Amino acid sequence: MTAMIPRKLIPKLLELAGFYPVVVVTGPRQAGKTTLCRATFPDTAYVSLESLDTREFAQTDPRGFLAEYRNGAIIDEIQQAPGLASYLQTEVDERPTPGRFILTGSQHFGLSQTISQSLAGRCGLLELLAPDWEELRQFPSAPDDLYTLLWQGSYPRIYDRNIPAHQWLADYTATYVQRDVRQVVNVGDLLAFSGFIKLCAGRTAQEINLSALGSDAGVSHNTARAWLSILETSYLVHRLPAWHSNIRKQVVKAPKLHFLDSGLVCYLLNIREPEQLRHHPLRGAIFESWVVSELYKAQIHQGEQPSLHHYRESRGLEMDVLVNLGDRLHAIEAKSAATATPDFFKGFAPFAERVGNTDLPTRIENAVVYGGETSQQRSTARLIAWRDVGEILRVEKVK
Repeated sequence: MTAMIPRKLIPKLLELAGFYPVVVVTGPRQAGKTTLCRATFPDTAYVSLESLDTREFAQTDPRGFLAEYRNGAIIDEIQQAPGLASYLQTEVDERPTPGRFILTGSQHFGLSQTISQSLAGRCGLLELLAPDWEELRQFPSAPDDLYTLLWQGSYPRIYDRNIPAHQWLADYTATYVQRDVRQVVNVGDLLAFSGFIKLCAGRTAQEINLSALGSDAGVSHNTARAWLSILETSYLVHRLPAWHSNIRKQVVKAPKLHFLDSGLVCYLLNIREPEQLRHHPLRGAIFESWVVSELYKAQIHQGEQPSLHHYRESRGLEMDVLVNLGDRLHAIEAKSAATATPDFFKGFAPFAERVGNTDLPTRIENAVVYGGETSQQRSTARLIAWRDVGEILRVEKVK
């Protein structure tokens, strides 16, 4: 079993296991779900449906399978036996002991539908993504410079097993395309789909134009939409919606595309080493997506639904990320440069003016995350070093 680093989701996992007879942990393959669940519940039986004979047992004799684990179990890769959820419903209705079954699933496609139909009201749902920077730095081999971190990405096997990042990401991508996508959706042309993923990587941190994306990939607008949904529901990308509520300006409403792992982007863009990334034309976009990913994980791993948006007006004013927390708004810019300049801060005042003319929260926390090493409070915003990215939303917890 992979070595365990403390994950921020543990308190929420334990909390839900005290409420519900079933807790479901979903997320991308290789994010650490199995390791997390086995380490958190070391005395609970473990069974994986990846094993063909075990899967056949669960599919052909679900009652007999569950009788083997009457006292509860961690059932790994539950999407491999989707019919099992219906039998679990009967089992936990008869004995609704909290925390009796912990289920994990890598593919969100059919899993969410199965769970919602069979276990509604009986289970807690959580998502585990690859570690954020604060979690990742607990590995002895964690990088100490920004470009190595961005290039390697955050998947734990790279650090736990010391597998060269480029090799691991190549294998991960091949497995994803050849196995996972084929299992859950009918993609007839896997070569075209692979090209589509690479085109998406080149558009990370850009607004989504499905017509242009489909045209470049040689597929229809509807196919591009469907394929993008596949990437999103398998946790490879996130569509960051535009924020335009109550602001009567020429506001762009297209969502932005962000990959959730910078290492995967670098692999798909054929960036072969960290130094190449330092001078790459998409360096700023990759850094922006990394910042968005860190903010996304910060909320997901608290068991919360992310409330992230971006903002752009057609005449130029934009804000990379907005986090609406009800009584206040976090306005965040991502700048990969290591030296702060006045341009970093120029958008905050006009954006505050826009918000001041609406019924939205007027208390705004401004922050710039940059590629430098020193964090400090400036007059208009907090300047946050890349390695302190986890501090952005933490101020919310202590106020």
